[in-house]
Amino acid sequence: MDIFTALADWLVYGVMGLAPATPLSGALHFFIEDTAKIFVLLALIVFVIGFFRSMLAPERVRKLLGGKNRVFAFPAAVGLGAVTPFCSCSSVPLFIGFLEAGIPLGVTMAFLITSPMINEIAVFLLLSTLGVKFTLVYVATGLTVGLVGGLVIDRLKLEHWVEDYVWKIRMGEAALPDRPHGFIARVGFGVDQVKEIFGRLWLYVLAGIAIGAALHGFVPAEVLLRYAGPDNPLAVPLAVLIGIPLYSNATGTIPVVEALLAKGVPVGTALALMMSIAALSLPEIIMLKKVLKVPLLAIFTAVLAGSFIAVGYLFNAIYG
Repeated sequence: MDIFTALADWLVYGVMGLAPATPLSGALHFFIEDTAKIFVLLALIVFVIGFFRSMLAPERVRKLLGGKNRVFAFPAAVGLGAVTPFCSCSSVPLFIGFLEAGIPLGVTMAFLITSPMINEIAVFLLLSTLGVKFTLVYVATGLTVGLVGGLVIDRLKLEHWVEDYVWKIRMGEAALPDRPHGFIARVGFGVDQVKEIFGRLWLYVLAGIAIGAALHGFVPAEVLLRYAGPDNPLAVPLAVLIGIPLYSNATGTIPVVEALLAKGVPVGTALALMMSIAALSLPEIIMLKKVLKVPLLAIFTAVLAGSFIAVGYLFNAIYG
């Protein structure tokens, strides 16, 4: 029994005096345990990652992808997207900078698809919450979707559906964040990252935990399985459609996925929901509208949604 489970046991069964195995005590236990665990791990992980991320500036990422052949560029874009999940305020300048530097649209898209989906903070939390198997599946599918999505968009030759100003703007006009230098500055950057990311995420993480707690404590397994179980052939596309209007990130979806899996929802359906929330949310689409014309934005959305649905069905078939 870890410290977070012990804390939840003490508060729910000791301080509150609730009986075990009731819907209310189950929901509260889930909420308290996951809130304590995720928030503590989030603070530690964000600080460590922020410290090391300060050594890799967005401008350096742009240079790493520039001037490379296609065979190297796509895997490099996906790999860098997985380890450099810059915030949305950096995404548009990076998009402009990548294209202005001559990096193909498909390579740029591979980076932008992977970046929000493979969040190293979420990966560490997934490992501690859902285990190695689910984490490996999530990371592998996220990398694959980023690579395939970038290749498809590259193959379609859709550069003419990028907003005209993107091709005209100079890289110097796209203000990229500076990176700190020196140990003390990087420690300060790590602390600032904890404050900034907590400020942006805490509400969504709490909302995700609350939804997960409600599912865990009050929603019978048979109800969830009726709509999201293996016997419903439309469960996967429904999960993707439900995920698109939700505004969260991979970190905030972990408690929801945890509760769904515990209730018997298939792995593929849970993966499809998680990926659609992380990489295809309405705020992300609105942000991309600044640089993509409507036809390209529609194709981008369709490619991702189709990929998530395919991944969902595939893993549901694999895991039976």
